[in-house]
Amino acid sequence: MDRACATFHRLTDGAGRDELRRRSDGTRWTNRQLLFHMLLGFLILPALLMLIQVFSRFPDRVSRRFAWLLDAGTVPFDAVNFAGSWLAGSILPRRWMTGLFDRTIRASHRRLDRETAEDLARGMHYPTRWDPFFRDYMTTADLYRFGVQHFDFHHEQLTLSPTR
Repeated sequence: MDRACATFHRLTDGAGRDELRRRSDGTRWTNRQLLFHMLLGFLILPALLMLIQVFSRFPDRVSRRFAWLLDAGTVPFDAVNFAGSWLAGSILPRRWMTGLFDRTIRASHRRLDRETAEDLARGMHYPTRWDPFFRDYMTTADLYRFGVQHFDFHHEQLTLSPTR
């Protein structure tokens, strides 16, 4: 998480306006919008963790059914995911995004530090069509890795200058 945060700072601080407005590779977003989407992978962590807290207490079939319902809503999810990153990535100042990234990572560290081995082993089923890094069954430990996997994947799609 710390590496992703440092990379995010380097990318946002070093990129010029024209670079941020340039289209990313393999998405419909600009580099700036994709940077927000990379941040979003960490912003959703508390909600994902809350789902595990709730659904891990029920029989396995309950979270499997919930994941199935979420998968059925992939088309509207994709539209909201795209529009939210497009809008926020278009209007939020860079310093707000970096500040939000810093606060989010600090909060994730605080929460992770409090997790027990039992907490990290809790799991549930997730919608596999929503993100390539969501697996059918994920534990709390998997979710902490998700933000970094998501970040690294999209980092490769940025079209900023090679030194970034």
